[in-house]
Amino acid sequence: MSQLEPPDSHFYSAAQGWIELGLPAEAENELLRISPGNQAQPCILDLRWGLAARSEDWPKGLAISQQLLDSAPDQVTGWLHRSYSLRRLPAGGLQAAWDALWPARGKFPGEPIVHFNLACYAVQLGRLDEAWDLFQDALKAGEPKIIRQMALQDPDLEPLWERIRQAG
Repeated sequence: MSQLEPPDSHFYSAAQGWIELGLPAEAENELLRISPGNQAQPCILDLRWGLAARSEDWPKGLAISQQLLDSAPDQVTGWLHRSYSLRRLPAGGLQAAWDALWPARGKFPGEPIVHFNLACYAVQLGRLDEAWDLFQDALKAGEPKIIRQMALQDPDLEPLWERIRQAG
């Protein structure tokens, strides 16, 4: 949000508040009040993606995430949002999500969520050894205790749960 100045920063904050209150239509109305020149700011696109994801509008989510990725390729959120959207598109799926996120592994080696999400995709693609290696990368990049807790709550990783418990 650092690039936004009043009144756009106020509209952005109001939109965040509406989202926290569970009122996405009001949040969208606040976002529409932001000046045209700031509509493509990464923070605005991130909020818009969140609204699309909340309503499970994956085509819209994919379009927004691609716009976010194009405008801020050095921010991990666009990469994550794009793969998340692709996974849920009827014409997308796990392999599309994997393919979209894989380059982020080299670009953001210190981001545990990239490795974690790739581990989830690998498990669901039936590549358990590769998933375990990616999970280990997530542990190295992040806070191991938190990563393990997340993993043991994520049904995508259920085939690894026993191994995670034994290793932890």
